[in-house]
Amino acid sequence: MLAEIIGPDLIIVIVVAAIVLLVGGTRLPKIARNLGSAKSEFEKGVRDGSAPAEEPKA
Repeated sequence: MLAEIIGPDLIIVIVVAAIVLLVGGTRLPKIARNLGSAKSEFEKGVRDGSAPAEEPKA
């Protein structure tokens, strides 16, 4: 019965509401921007790390 009431969509709404209350609405865009740039840097590092390494020239 309780599983029918509390689904994944309700949990997501509760988590988002808690974040907005804890962080505040004015700082939320800055946090989102930082998360976006961190994701971009991570993906860049994964691309660079998966490329074959160049051998040093003697």
